[in-house]
Amino acid sequence: MPVRPVLSPEVLRWLPWVVAIAFFMQSLDGTILNTALPDMASDLKENPLRMQGVIVAYMLTVALLIPASGWIADRFGTKKIFFSAILLFSFGSLLCALSGTLNELIGARIVQGLGGALMLPIGRLVVLKAYPRSELVRIMGFITIPGLLGPLIGPTMGGWMVQYLSWHWIFLINLPVGMLGCWAVWHFIPDLRGSERTRFDTLGFVLFGAAMVFITIAMEGLGE
Repeated sequence: MPVRPVLSPEVLRWLPWVVAIAFFMQSLDGTILNTALPDMASDLKENPLRMQGVIVAYMLTVALLIPASGWIADRFGTKKIFFSAILLFSFGSLLCALSGTLNELIGARIVQGLGGALMLPIGRLVVLKAYPRSELVRIMGFITIPGLLGPLIGPTMGGWMVQYLSWHWIFLINLPVGMLGCWAVWHFIPDLRGSERTRFDTLGFVLFGAAMVFITIAMEGLGE
């Protein structure tokens, strides 16, 4: 049975807030984009149907990388990887806002997906390792609330930004939240690693990735 790390009261108090910030960023981004797609298509002079690639690129990247997130965290440490995940997500958001073509936007969404794929599973992993079982239900409930708020306010916020600002702001809004998240991770996320070095399951990763690509493409095809 793995030994639970000894953490300071300050870290235990603020750690759930840090993970909640990451959850909120990702859940908000997943819904705020939908209302902006028509305006983005018009601005980029693209067929609105092709804009679905912006969503698919992110989903595929997340689906492909999530299985490797636990191994990456055990190998390099939760603090560095969680920090890098929020930084990548924020940098990808900036690239999205600066995109002038659909291909640039899709590439930026892939960068965003690299960060998004690591944020959620590593956030949960840190919580599972940091708290005793008796507190997990309460902590998990707390960090899930912001993730539920994102889809509720995302469409309204996205519509407001598109109408009164521009679609670029649906990505730029992630930057101040990401800066706050990076600062909080560096101060309050413990650097936890796996107790044993394990080999990366390359074959399993490739097979799972291929299956996820097939399923995602099939679902998108049915949707059309």
